[in-house]
Order: sequence, then structure tokens, then C-alpha cells
Amino acid sequence: MRFSFIHAADLHIDSPLAGLGLKDETVARRFADAGRRAVEALIDHTLATGAAFLVISGDIFDGDWKDVTTGYFFTRALGRLHREGVPTFIVHGNHDAESVMSKSLPYPDSVHIFSAAQAQTFVLEQQRVALHGRSFSSRNENETDFVTRYPQRLEGWLNIGVLHTALDGARGHKSYAPCTVEALRRFGYDYWALGHVHAAETVSRDPWIVYPGNLQGRSIRETGPKGAMCVTVEDGRVVAVEHVALDGARWAHVHVDVTDCPDEAAVLARIEAQLGAAHSQADGRPLAARLSLKGTTPLHGRLLATCEEMEEEARARGFAYAEDCWVEQIKIMTHAPARSRALAGEADALDLDALLRAAAAEPDYAATLAELTAQIADKLPRGLRDDFARDETTLAQRAEAARDRLLGELTADAS
Repeated sequence: MRFSFIHAADLHIDSPLAGLGLKDETVARRFADAGRRAVEALIDHTLATGAAFLVISGDIFDGDWKDVTTGYFFTRALGRLHREGVPTFIVHGNHDAESVMSKSLPYPDSVHIFSAAQAQTFVLEQQRVALHGRSFSSRNENETDFVTRYPQRLEGWLNIGVLHTALDGARGHKSYAPCTVEALRRFGYDYWALGHVHAAETVSRDPWIVYPGNLQGRSIRETGPKGAMCVTVEDGRVVAVEHVALDGARWAHVHVDVTDCPDEAAVLARIEAQLGAAHSQADGRPLAARLSLKGTTPLHGRLLATCEEMEEEARARGFAYAEDCWVEQIKIMTHAPARSRALAGEADALDLDALLRAAAAEPDYAATLAELTAQIADKLPRGLRDDFARDETTLAQRAEAARDRLLGELTADAS
């Protein structure tokens, strides 16, 4: 007997794409329904492939609904599967745990939600599949024995464990329902359908322990194709696991080497070429791209000084490819070649670069810079504040960039 099933997780329905609305409301509207388009694509793919069932491993919602239309949308989507006789199996994760959700709607009879009180098993007699799982009762589900209470495997059946976890937390996520790969192996299940980690990953093939990643990237930290896993079963064992892209919009981080660019016009031409390549790889989806300019170039100071203008020009060129090809940000990560007084345009009697470096060496400089940086971070909107907190740029690097920008502006003014 041969059949397939779909494994998805972390839908985060109606979660906003972070940062876009702060820059351009028109563009944000084009991206706003990407998450819902991804859910519709998930249902379409499940039906088109003739999948026997759908598994969703937590975080269907991003938290309590702002209004009931979010719930209506999801129940309608599952209704399409119900009408075609395709069952759905769901565990709730940390974002849609029982204690988080204050509202609910009745699901079709074909939707099976694992209890949060204790782990339980659902079976599909026709395919001889046993699915074992448990939902989160609270957002901070950190019981060390959460997984140990899962049921024993059913002999002679394909056993699937459905679990929302970061395993031992080594993947950059808080360790909800902590466990190890070895602990999961001891159950003897054939496939572990995991959720919570937003990057697709096959952790193990014996047994299969798989993260499908989230269905829709939500910020520049979640680049590339997003979707679900299509799992093929033959004669009672998993024989193939394939990631399928289902996202409604895409994020890309484009690195542009400008080392040999003679001027800013050449830089913009290179940006345009690589932005076009990134857009073509998005397969017709809306694209939000961050451009990082790299390399050692005498244009370094000028690029820092004209970054805002360059962003506007790059966005205009992006719209030539599509009305939803958006440059999210340009980051100048270039370096200046060995400095000379001529580079900064200083007169013989005034070495601005040396003066700025001397100021940076003052004892109170680092403390003042740290205090000002903290004050700025506190005043940022929440989404930008989180991005700022994750930025690994050191204070010394920020000071270096500020110095280079000042020298670049002086050079631009002098010319």
C-alpha cells in the first residue's frame, strides 16, 4: 500500500510581516495576506496530491485572535478538506496554547485536536496509521516529562509522533517541551512530525524526525522558500520526505560585492542585476529583499553618507520588475581601504580621521555611546527594537561606521 500525507507547522495565521508596514503602507497591503495565501496553498496541495491526511504541529495562530475572522478563515480552509474526506490532526503549540486562546469555533468532524491534559492516540484504520500527540495547555510548556508520557507504539502500524518542541533548544529557540533526539528514538515511532523551529530541517532519518519550518516567512530572519513536507509511505514505512514551497510572499537577503565598482552608478547597476535575480527565484511571489553591500572600496564613506538615497533608488529599480518587489533595507557592510589624509579631503593642518579616533579613545566615550544606544533602542517600535536587540554589531563597529559616514559626507560636500 502506498499513500502520502502532509506535515505542516507554524502557520501563524494573520501574523504581520514585521517591518514592512512601517516603511510603505501600499507595499504592506500587498504582503498582508501572504499568510492566508500560504494556508490556501497548503489545502490546495493536500487535495491535489491526494494526500491521505494533514498533520499540523502547532502554532496555527500567532496568539489570541484580534477578531473572529481569523478563526472563520481557518475553519473554512479545513472545511475544504472535510468535504473531500481528508482528516486533519492538530497539536497546539506555545502561540495557540489553551491558556492563550480566549475564543474558539467548532471545527468539522474530520479535525482531530490532541488533548492538552494528556497525550493520546488517533488511528486511521484504512492506512493502519497511529498518530500520537499532546497539545500545550500553557504558553510556557517546559515540563521535562512532557514527551515521556507519549503512548507506546502500536506494533504493525505506522506510528507518527506529533510534537511542538525545540528539542534541546540548540536551534536558537526557547526550549518548550524539552527533549532529545535519543529520547524520541526510544519510542520506536516511524516519523516525528515536529513544529516550533521555523527553518525546515530533517534532524534524523532513522527514525524520521522532521521540522517542516513555518508556512510563511514573517521577517528578514526567515528567508527563502517556506512550506510543508510531503511524506510518502510505502508498505508501512516512510520512503521519501520532500519539502514543498507554499509561501505567499518571500524574503531574501542579497549580498552585493561592490569591490570593483568605480562609482555609485556602477553600484546601483549591480544592485539592480542581483535584485532581478532574486526576484526571478521567488517564482512570481511578492519579494522583500535586504541588500548588504560588501567589499573593500574607496566608495565606503560615500555609500554610508548616501545610503538613504540609494535605498530610494534601489526601490524604484525593484518596482521595474514587479509592483511587489520591495527593497526592505540596504546595509552598508563595506570597508574602506588603508586610510590617507587625501581620502578624507583634509587640509595638511587638520587630520579629521585622527581627531575622531582620538575622541573615541577618551575614557568616557564607550560609556556615553552605550547609554545613547540604549536610549535609542528604548524609543524604537517593538518590531524594530527586537531587530536591534538581535543585531550583533558591537558598539565599536557602530562608532567606526559613524566615523566613516561623517568622513564620507565631508568628502561628498567637498566634491
